[in-house]
Amino acid sequence: MSETLLEVSNLNIFFKSDKNPEPIHAVRDLSFSLKQGEMLGVVGESGSGKSITNLALMGILGDNSIVKADKLHFNNRDLLTLKEQEWQKVRGGEISMIFQDPMTALNPFLTVEFQIVETILAHKKISKKEARELAIELLAQVGITSPAERLKAYPFELSGGMAQRVMIAMAISTGPKLLIADEPTTALDVTIQKQILTLIKSLQEKNNMSVILVTHDLGVVSEFSERVQVMYAGELVETAMTKKLIQHPYHPYSYGLLSSRPGAVVRAAKSDLPSIPGIVPAFHQRPTGCQFHPRCPHVQNDCISSPIALENGIRCLHPMKEEVV
Repeated sequence: MSETLLEVSNLNIFFKSDKNPEPIHAVRDLSFSLKQGEMLGVVGESGSGKSITNLALMGILGDNSIVKADKLHFNNRDLLTLKEQEWQKVRGGEISMIFQDPMTALNPFLTVEFQIVETILAHKKISKKEARELAIELLAQVGITSPAERLKAYPFELSGGMAQRVMIAMAISTGPKLLIADEPTTALDVTIQKQILTLIKSLQEKNNMSVILVTHDLGVVSEFSERVQVMYAGELVETAMTKKLIQHPYHPYSYGLLSSRPGAVVRAAKSDLPSIPGIVPAFHQRPTGCQFHPRCPHVQNDCISSPIALENGIRCLHPMKEEVV
């Protein structure tokens, strides 16, 4: 059995604000773990706390943030106790991240070669020549043709798919134990999305990496991850093995996400695609009780009165009974 690489227990993230006397509570009592070589899918709408959680794992939240947890352990180390010098070895070396938009994550004024080689030299004790050779090898590994020529290019000379491949090459250049892919296919066409996700999956299996795959699309998760957790308004609302959750989502929010996929439910021709009404509440304007109750079609009085605990992987008093085929 694979050993646990990442263990998070009761993670809470706050943000100090001039407009609020008390820090804004963004992520609340989040607990999960990740084994070596496992891919975990994280799903939820924008504003659910997915990216904030991952930035906390990377130690790159802003100065106005407050991160607390009973346990935030990675590879048998307590991330909460790391000093900046120690973080510099972990961040990029053992934990790497593929950001949502490669065109803003890559520096437009620096060549691809400079940016990849700089990353390699920061974490590996090799010569610049060896780093350049490794960069060429990495670009070839992620499917870029004529990699030596592409090293000379600037990010604005690359297509979106190619820029994303460069980001992946940078992320895996140090041989990380954990790769965080934060919506890695944003703004890419469907064909390129499939290629990028297949590439990440193959690299995970080849290098025995753990991967946290963040996405809005449960269809993507169903194909690539072993486990999935659904987040809403900074809380974990449901978690299970992917196949089990796809076949039978218990939380109404998970059910709504699945039902909104084209072809997920039987409907009349030319009828509207099922959708979840309303929007995710702002962290400083949270409803009482269940955070999803203002949008939930199955809301009852007891959903509104007090916070709902996560029990058996579900944060719901009235879970769904039907299955999504």
